[in-house]
Amino acid sequence: MRALTRYPAITATAVVLATVLVLQARGEPAAARWVATAWVAGFIVWTLVGMVRDVLRGHVGLDVLAVVAMVATLAVQEYVASLVIVLMLAGGEALEDFAARRARRDLTALLDRSPRTAHLLAGGDVPVDDVALGDVLLVRPGEIVPVDGVLLAAGTFDESSLTGESLPVGRGTGDEVLSGAVNGTRAVRLRAARRSSDSQYQQIVALVEAAQESRAPVVRLADRFAVPFTAVSLVLAGAAWVISGDPVRFAEVLVLATPCPLLIAAPVAFLSGLSRAAGLGVIMKGGTVVEQLARLRSAAFDKTGTLTQGRPDLVAVRPATGFAADDVLRLAASAEQYSSHVFADSVRRAAAARGLGLLAADDAEEVATRGVTARVGGRRVVVGKPAYVRSVAPDTSDAVLGPGQAAAYVAVDGRFAGVVVLADDPRPESAAVVSWLRANGVEHVTMLTGDARATAESVAGQVGIDDVRAELLPGEKVRIAAGLAPRPLMMVGDGVNDAPVLAASDVGVAMGARGATAAGDAADVVLLVDSLGRLVDAVSVGRHTLRTALSAIWLGIGLSIALMLVATTGAIPAVTGALVQELVDLATILYALRALGGPPSGLPAVRSP
Repeated sequence: MRALTRYPAITATAVVLATVLVLQARGEPAAARWVATAWVAGFIVWTLVGMVRDVLRGHVGLDVLAVVAMVATLAVQEYVASLVIVLMLAGGEALEDFAARRARRDLTALLDRSPRTAHLLAGGDVPVDDVALGDVLLVRPGEIVPVDGVLLAAGTFDESSLTGESLPVGRGTGDEVLSGAVNGTRAVRLRAARRSSDSQYQQIVALVEAAQESRAPVVRLADRFAVPFTAVSLVLAGAAWVISGDPVRFAEVLVLATPCPLLIAAPVAFLSGLSRAAGLGVIMKGGTVVEQLARLRSAAFDKTGTLTQGRPDLVAVRPATGFAADDVLRLAASAEQYSSHVFADSVRRAAAARGLGLLAADDAEEVATRGVTARVGGRRVVVGKPAYVRSVAPDTSDAVLGPGQAAAYVAVDGRFAGVVVLADDPRPESAAVVSWLRANGVEHVTMLTGDARATAESVAGQVGIDDVRAELLPGEKVRIAAGLAPRPLMMVGDGVNDAPVLAASDVGVAMGARGATAAGDAADVVLLVDSLGRLVDAVSVGRHTLRTALSAIWLGIGLSIALMLVATTGAIPAVTGALVQELVDLATILYALRALGGPPSGLPAVRSP
């Protein structure tokens, strides 16, 4: 009953068709003709209204073929055929819904699993939106973690919905666990680190909703084929009529030219691609992104946190004359409490590892990609790049760094205090990803980074990039990205500072595993797994999806034209032709669902160890 009420046009057309068949069987052809004509005429008017709306939106209406076919079958008194055409067109909606639900399965699974309640340890169950920072929550075995939090006891979690990795992950006391992860076999307690709206899973849900609501470029794909396909169909039908001298032949040809393969199969392919990517831990914000990834010709990478691990380790503290190493590190870490740069976290971790307690900082101010200034214990501390520190401490001297090393320069009360030397190694998969891109049609690969040139060139040499643009401000990254060729250009980054250039690129890709909200909002693609190898998955899925969509279109067109050629001989009656065309629709939709299967075998699986 739910199916009957969900698709009233199908139900009503089936009833009308049954009525017409009964009237014909009882020897009342006139009544059958009027019933069929009235219903089909009403459907034609409804279809024409939809076509006008499409034209006003700037899209060519492929339904003109269906309208002409219905008018032609009525004109030659093929009433049953005209009703079958209406039934097939109305049935296309049900077929599309079925295929779309199948294509969206991974996207829908993410939405359905969105946490809705949380167990406060001292307050009972509350809606997840009411959880405040610092609340202690109980997560029972098998439950979904409702908000991002810090564990108060060790546990094991299934993070497959976040990362696509199927193996459970162990987390210790003090580790952060992200919302959307599924708790293991023992109850755990955690302290809320973010509100629901800021937590990782809610950000993923927002991305998925945007992807589902976006309109894939299938409209453009259909428009490219609409006019020539319509013209060829009408020419074949007209030629059949002229050659045979029988107007019935015109209708018999056109019933095989319904446009469902273009209107349904291609959208299903793009939805399948989006769903396939989500299952791999890659969220794409719509079908346009899929097409851009498929046609990719250039790629640009940020360095820190993208090509590198993003968690630099302390190599050395080199104090200037008059300063102690621990004092320099303590003051730098205290000032870096207010910085979002990945080096800031490394400096803080290094101070904690040495048992150095941080001091309270006042009047902190950060200049993006340059450094931070703060008043710590009554002293003015500046931490950042050499040029930034030299602007307040002219005696700043450049540090001698080894391959892959970087330095945070420190000034205290206008005097150069020393440098904190860090090393951020390239990701194990970075070189393989760059090599794969070059081998698969990406002609130009470059690095755009705000880091020092020596450090950038060292990392670039290790991963196979020869075009390095270093010491860039965010605005300079945007300007350089705008001039890079050939297009489309993909930019990959991970931090807040990368958001402008991600938004300005043809395809912006954010390494979103660490919850870089601004970068994720600006990007077109978010990699939920902290692995650059997922970039290979994203590009591969994009190319496979576009190939599948185009193949589905050509399959439908090819089968339709072949059948129309047969129909020009009179071998396919109108009613039979309408039924056969539905089989063509089904074949193209099933082919489009191949995009759910992912790229063809043989593509390398690039992963972090």
